[in-house]
Amino acid sequence: MANHLKYSILFLCTLAISSCDNTDLPSASSIAREESRETPAPLPARHFKDQALVSHIYTADPSAHVFEGKLFIYPSHDIDTQSAPGAEGQHYNMEDYHVFSLETVGGAVTDHGPALHLGEVPWASKQMWAPDAAEKDGTYYLYFPAKDQHGLFRIGVATASKPQGPFKPLNEPIAGSYSIDPAVFKDDDGSYYLYLGGIRGGQLQHWQTGQYSAENSYPKDKSPTLLPRMAQLAEDMVSLAHPLTTIPILDENGNLINFGDKARMFFEAPWLHKFQGRYYLSWSTGEGHTIQYATADKPYGPFTWRGTILEPVLGWTTHHSIVKFQEKWFLLYHDTQLSGGIDHLRNIKMTELQHKQDGSIETIDAYLAD
Repeated sequence: MANHLKYSILFLCTLAISSCDNTDLPSASSIAREESRETPAPLPARHFKDQALVSHIYTADPSAHVFEGKLFIYPSHDIDTQSAPGAEGQHYNMEDYHVFSLETVGGAVTDHGPALHLGEVPWASKQMWAPDAAEKDGTYYLYFPAKDQHGLFRIGVATASKPQGPFKPLNEPIAGSYSIDPAVFKDDDGSYYLYLGGIRGGQLQHWQTGQYSAENSYPKDKSPTLLPRMAQLAEDMVSLAHPLTTIPILDENGNLINFGDKARMFFEAPWLHKFQGRYYLSWSTGEGHTIQYATADKPYGPFTWRGTILEPVLGWTTHHSIVKFQEKWFLLYHDTQLSGGIDHLRNIKMTELQHKQDGSIETIDAYLAD
């Protein structure tokens, strides 16, 4: 892995590539904001285990579900805002969503076009970040974070009669919601659960007590880390059955993982899937640059850490989903191959995921072996 990271750093310093193989950059005609930036060439395809599913626009944070026998992907749509990177994530100023689908693994990916735009959401002011989707009784629900008129992230909902949309937003966000990265899990009994949370730009540090505090404070390194939140969704799918509650993530000794444990701490992107009756919570570690996971016997946890799903990719972090499609399990994630390493111009990828006999998950390296 050290050689892969060394190669990435060398590339970012030189921005010189002799071959792009079969990977194309998004075209200027299809990305409204990107043409004003001189984007480096993509890294050669031969260095990566997986290739971008979408190359005509930049996409990130892929949430995947099987609807109507197809794999539908609900990602963020990255645009070049020309904003300088900052702790609040102001350079991630996305303003709409596209929905993608494929009928078979390795087959053509269909872009169903714009599904929802910021200007259509009455309560939202900016930054439509990572979304997710669910289906109930023939209605499709798109869950998405955006900042309200006071600059606070809330979770909104939009509905459609088709999985690809277009989606019509509700006039208000979900009451009692905050932070980012909504993920909806449907359990075997037909109940639905909403998971969410992200620190720093995701504002979770402002909600440590469940009430907003203007103070931008974090735990000490030897104190328990900030934890993701969850709640069961009410029957209407657009409200919470109870207030958001924390999800305990324990280490191998049964203690809450500390904020100083950068290799395992929760940063953002909670995702839940179920395998052989056990619940798997996975998340992005931010500064640790990996996807970690923990398991539990209940959707509320407590979850016990089990290991690493995805090693570091090109880019500051990644954001993922896990889905079963055509009798196999897959991890969807993003990196910055197409933009040559620009952190807010990302591309989504897909790779097979293996559960071992003991219930653990085989760690995935996004790079090919030397």
